[in-house]
Amino acid sequence: MAALSELGVKSQLVKRPGDLTELDGLILPGGESTTLSMLLESTGLFSAVADLLGDGFPVLGTCAGLVLLAHQVLDGRPDQHSFDAVDVVVRRNGFGRQVASFETDLAFGEGPPLPAVFIRAPYVVSVGPSVDVLAQVRHRGNGTEDPVMESPALVRQDNVLAACFHPELTRDRRVHRLFIDMCTAA
Repeated sequence: MAALSELGVKSQLVKRPGDLTELDGLILPGGESTTLSMLLESTGLFSAVADLLGDGFPVLGTCAGLVLLAHQVLDGRPDQHSFDAVDVVVRRNGFGRQVASFETDLAFGEGPPLPAVFIRAPYVVSVGPSVDVLAQVRHRGNGTEDPVMESPALVRQDNVLAACFHPELTRDRRVHRLFIDMCTAA
């Protein structure tokens, strides 16, 4: 909410399906994806958000929000639900546990590198043909001796933008601006 406020955008918390009215977009934040999944179900928000996604409503998912939007989730609980709104396969906590959290810069568009904070971040294992990869992260596997590789860190499919990282934790607001542009276009 603070990031949106910095950009002059009014926002509100969504706790019940009735809170979804009169919104231009929705952000599914980071957190614990299984807990968020259970809360979405228990409040009735899951089906309401699924309906909005199906209607082309703009949604941004960050970290756990990406997990909630993914087509397939690896290492999730059997009762964990996702919206299947982005054709990606993700692995929960794919970059490791809390102690493996990291910050890095990502190439993003024509501008300067995008600072990104990865906290128990999901790892994008694969993307479908309709997904645009907007930024990739260079990293090693689970060990320091593993070769350096790249994997998607910011993806977009139609009305959905999703990040493995927490763009709200840096001063760079380009991801939020992109999402606002998506909302305006919708």
